Amino acid sequence: MNYDVVALGEYLIDFTPYGRSEAGRPLFERNPGGAPVNVVAALAKLGKKTGFIGKVGSDPFGAYLREALLDVGVSDGGLVETDEAHTTMAFIQLDANGDRSFHFARNPGADQLLSVDEVNLGMLAQTRIFHFGSISMTAEPAYTATLRAVQFAKEHGALISYDPNWRPSLWRNEEHALEAIRAGLSLADLVKVSEEELVFLADEQDLQKAARQLVEQYGIALLLVTAGGTGSFYQMKDWWGKVDSYSVQTIDTTGAGDAFFGAMLYGMLEKGKALQLWEEEELQLALRFANAAGALATTRKGAIPSLGTLEEIRALMRDREREDVLG
Repeated sequence: MNYDVVALGEYLIDFTPYGRSEAGRPLFERNPGGAPVNVVAALAKLGKKTGFIGKVGSDPFGAYLREALLDVGVSDGGLVETDEAHTTMAFIQLDANGDRSFHFARNPGADQLLSVDEVNLGMLAQTRIFHFGSISMTAEPAYTATLRAVQFAKEHGALISYDPNWRPSLWRNEEHALEAIRAGLSLADLVKVSEEELVFLADEQDLQKAARQLVEQYGIALLLVTAGGTGSFYQMKDWWGKVDSYSVQTIDTTGAGDAFFGAMLYGMLEKGKALQLWEEEELQLALRFANAAGALATTRKGAIPSLGTLEEIRALMRDREREDVLG
């Protein structure tokens, strides 16, 4: 297979807060964004061969996004352009803890206009893992294009990786979101959710019960639950457990979950065996690496610019483990 991971989904401009002007007005920095792109960018920085399928506007922002994709080493073979809508934009606000909220300029945005006949099937037929999220499922024609792409990749032997990535403001209502997100869950082998997303999708406050419910209901091989600075949980058919994160000085959490997920997929590619054959200790080791990648990403601004290399992630793990020994 020609690709380790191919992702499909939204690709947009993140406008990230960057202090204030001399007149005291907020400044924003332009960064490439979009969760599926962040995941394959994380994998490219870790040395894997990745590609992306999506749609941008025929405008300066779209040209910038294509350049950013190539700069980080991700194939643009599936990136198409349109004159019908502008490249999607997200304006990010950060609170005192570095946690973010989003305002989207997307009515429609170019990413929503990806159609079935624009999906590069050759890339999907030649990838070990296919990764997608739910934001490309908020509207047609991208909804149908996404589901068709998942089904095609699955038929051609790819492992299916899914990040529901629930952003309430992008959906008509909660019922609309649940219906579409659950369509994605039913096709996925590996799923990553936040604690809030897990409670929302399972309608259950107890995280362990909620995780077991999703795994059993949708036949998910591995469910990962990110819990910010406290680490991550995992649920497989027979296992439930937690792996602690690494303490760092957080500046910006944008892209941290994607760095985590990319690093987890890296571990799976390196291991090279079906999830059902993993030992629990192997899973915990892979999650420690993923937690370190996610923690490292919060120490820098932006999403793709904050992603770590293999050496940086391993250095963080070594440093923190040395600190633990010294106590």
